[in-house]
Formats: sequence, structure tokens, C-alpha cells
Amino acid sequence: MELTELRQHARAIFDSGVASVDARAAIIRAIRFDGNYLRLFDRGFDLSTTQVYVIAVGKAAAAMAIGLHDSLGDSITRGLITGALLNSAAGLDPKRWQLLSGGHPLPNEESLGAARAAFELLDHANANRGLVIYLISGGGSAMIEWPRDDGITLNDLREANRQLISCGAPIREINAVRRAFSAIKGGGLATRAPQAEKIVLIVSDTNAGDERSVASGPALLPPSNESDAQEILARYGLTKSLPASILRTILQHESSKPTAVDDTFYVLLDNRTALDSAARKANTLGIAVEIADDICEQPIAQGCNLLLERSRDLGKKYGDRPLSLLSGGEFSCPVKGTGVGGRNLETALRCAIAIDEHGSADSSHQVVLSGGTDGLDGNSTAAGAIADELTLRRARQQGLDAGSFLERSDSFNFFRALGDELITGPTGTNVRDLRVVLRSL
Repeated sequence: MELTELRQHARAIFDSGVASVDARAAIIRAIRFDGNYLRLFDRGFDLSTTQVYVIAVGKAAAAMAIGLHDSLGDSITRGLITGALLNSAAGLDPKRWQLLSGGHPLPNEESLGAARAAFELLDHANANRGLVIYLISGGGSAMIEWPRDDGITLNDLREANRQLISCGAPIREINAVRRAFSAIKGGGLATRAPQAEKIVLIVSDTNAGDERSVASGPALLPPSNESDAQEILARYGLTKSLPASILRTILQHESSKPTAVDDTFYVLLDNRTALDSAARKANTLGIAVEIADDICEQPIAQGCNLLLERSRDLGKKYGDRPLSLLSGGEFSCPVKGTGVGGRNLETALRCAIAIDEHGSADSSHQVVLSGGTDGLDGNSTAAGAIADELTLRRARQQGLDAGSFLERSDSFNFFRALGDELITGPTGTNVRDLRVVLRSL
């Protein structure tokens, strides 16, 4: 198989994975409604006597809310959306729906406004003993926020989040720290309406079994095995650099969990959904498939090495048959410079460097595509990038020093110069990353 065809197949496999996690379609599939009676999974509600309130949070918030509106229409009493791509929800009745552009990856004024709006909505739901449908998706941690302590300012929240997301900690540990200074996270939001019924629908950007961490779990109890926030800060050297108000609140934080939280939830889509769809697409293209479930959250250098080593090993197993190695999750990727990029762009760059160093010892064509299913990677406008055994050769011909771009965390500009950045635009969903490694003689 020629290299050009292999690159096209990599993109087709990735696109199939992203298409399978359409959040609007997933909501519509989950809903059964006859005009009076709503059924969601094993739960049923008589809407002739129950008012419906909706809080949608995260990168898939708009798509999920539109899907719910498509299904329930005027049966929804009030709704709040805090997320991205709000233009797609512009057709919703503004008397019924409130739309706020909560910040990401750092909270903004509208993140605080979303919390105030959510509190008001939940107060109404609680007074009317209504049904609150929480539509929760990844990226929501910064999109709705309220500090646990009045002494914490918005600037403090932004600085704390900036340090946390750039320190190299996995998202599970980042969320454990966030919950220690937030009045929203870890079920804090849902405690506002203890008299209301509640149902939580999730588009998950976490590992299977860790869905309570999606958007830091505003409507769910924290994981029972949650790491200690103070220990995490010490491990990543943040005990002296975080704002004083944040540190003080974390030190005073008690680990007691909210008691008035119904802990039931339903996962509509997750990373496995995308991986399985990508695998099916590879099979239709005549490409052998292996899914590496264990290559998921490693430090990025280790994860890239594992991807290429596993792919070489599979080459021995499948002989001259084209093969694909798929993996998901999120590599931990500390930010080292002031450039533009993210973990997917850096994954592609690291793999390109390693493939080049491997040289003529392996005569097969190799393609690595790494992309975020949300369509955005780090502070770039790309979902990720695609690389192959010619990437470094082409870069040298343009006078580009790959190592220099890597050192200043500027992988986006490296791939943009080559025309190999992966541009999808925001997808309206988020189930973590999808990595595709293809090999063919």
C-alpha cells in the first residue's frame, strides 16, 4: 500500500471514530417519549405532572441539549447550556433556554454566571419537585464554576486551573484538586435541589469506570478512591505556586461527601465508542486491527515509544498485511514553552522524530495520526496532526528543526508549515483522543 493511500486511510479511520460519537444523535436514541410519558433507560417520568429542567455542561452541551429539545420540545420548562458552539443552539426559545459561553480551559465571568444561573434554576426545580436532567460532557470543569470560599477570586480560579492543566498530571488528579476548592464539583451542584428528581446523562471523556470525573462531576459524588489533593500538589510542585486563597481552601477542605445526591448515571458515549467504530472502518479497508487499551494515559514520551514499539511487534505478527494499532485516552503532556500545540500535535511530532531515527532498519511505510475527538488540541485550532517516515525529511528541506519546536511546545506551527495539521473544526462532542498508527510494506 502506497504512503499516500495509507495517510488517507488513517484520516478515514479517525473520521469514522469521531462520527460515531455524535452527541445529539445519542440523546435522541436514548429518549422514549409519547407526549406525556418519558422513558430514559430504566427510569420513567409522567411529564403531565412533572416539570422538566435541564442543565447542560461541557463541549457537547449544545448538541446534547438540542437532541433533548428535539425529543421533548415544549415539555422542557427551563434549560441552561454552558459550553461551546452555542450558535448551533441559537434556534432554541430564549424564554425557555439560557445560553452561556463558559470558559475553557480556564473559567471566565460566564463560568461564574453559569453557576449563578444554575443555582436559580435548581431552586425553582427544588420548589416544584421537578425533574432535573443533567447533560454532562468533557471540558465542563471550567465552564461552570463557583468557589468554595468567598475569598477566591476569578483570577485565582484561572491561575489555579492554568497551573493544573500544564503540570503534567492526568485529568483524574487535576479534578481531585479542583473539587477541593469548588462548590460545584463532586456533586456540589446537585445538592442545591434535594427535593427534585434527577437523571444524569454523560458523554464521557474519562476512562471506563471513572465517569464521575467528567466535568469534575457536578451532579455525582466523587470517586471512592479519589486521590488526596494535598498529596497531588506536593507531587507536582504546586504547593508554593498556587494562589494563597486556593491553597488555604484546599488545606481546610474536608473530604466529606454531599449526602443529598442520587448517584445514578447513564453513559451515552465514551472513548470505546470511537475506538470500536474506528476499528470497524479499518476492517472495511482491509486493514488488520489491534486496539491497545493499555496505551492510554502514559507520560507522552513513554506513550509514543509504546505505540511505535507495539506497531513494530505487530508487523512481525501480520507479515505483509496492512495493520492498524488504535489507542485512546489522553497522554500527560507538560507544557514546556510558549508555543502553540497540545498533546496530540506533540504525539505526532514525537513519533515523527522516532520514526526518522529508526531509519532504514524498517522498510515499511508508517503513518501516525493523533487527534482530539473534540476537534481542538491544546491552544491550537487543530485537532492534532498526521506524520509519516517522510515528515522529518520534508521538515529539514524547509529548514525546520523538529527538536526546537518540541522544546518550546510549538508542534502546531511545525505541522502547519508542512500542511499536515489535522483540521476538523470543533465537533460538538468530546470522548478524549484517538490515535491511529498504520503500517504497510
